[in-house]
Amino acid sequence: VGCDRSKNLVDICGEKHFQAFVCDALSVPIRSGSCDACISIAVIHHFSTAERRLATIRELARLLRPGGTALIYVWAMEQEYKNQKSKYLKEKNGTKNKANEMNTGTAQRALNDQGPDNSSQDSAWSDQLLNDFKDERCGAKPVADLRLPVHTNRTSFHSQDLLVPWHLKGGTKKKEESVDTGLVPGGSKELQELSPVFHRYYHVFCEGELEAVCRSLDCVRVQKSYYDQGNWCVILEKL
Repeated sequence: VGCDRSKNLVDICGEKHFQAFVCDALSVPIRSGSCDACISIAVIHHFSTAERRLATIRELARLLRPGGTALIYVWAMEQEYKNQKSKYLKEKNGTKNKANEMNTGTAQRALNDQGPDNSSQDSAWSDQLLNDFKDERCGAKPVADLRLPVHTNRTSFHSQDLLVPWHLKGGTKKKEESVDTGLVPGGSKELQELSPVFHRYYHVFCEGELEAVCRSLDCVRVQKSYYDQGNWCVILEKL
């Protein structure tokens, strides 16, 4: 059984005869302890506070039966790890279009949409659960104000909290263009002119951060923590 926040994606699953429904990862309408296994791929890094990221993992654990397992993938701050570049960095766009490089001076968005307490909440979270887990471990620059930098596609990350430009597919499309072009930032100049651009929030995880959050829950045990092509991954077991 699959679930997603997007009705359109869930409809595609239905067309392919898969079972899926629309829901929020913070509140999944499935009975506690009813799942043998759960996966969360590229979801948790979209939650904007440490408390919500923890709550999402706790909700995932709630669904598992004792002995059940969960697999979690989140985007990594370290897109170059052990002298190897991730697939994300390697897949450079064929066109050197400067329009891809958003002007961070004008394309920044306020982080305080949900109130001015976000930064203090994250600070309290770090003090309570991560102790001496320092930002410099992954080279993150502290946010000087409550504005988020806009990421330049296919480059290394310079901030843990950022906005990634997403070009929505629209208008006419050449046959040779990949169907996935609209699902990743960037694209040809022609496509950009036809497609609206949205900024999607990401919190990219430093090494050890996802594992530390998972270990703060008493109801699960971390079976394995590893790096995979620009993602930090954890396998959990329900106790």
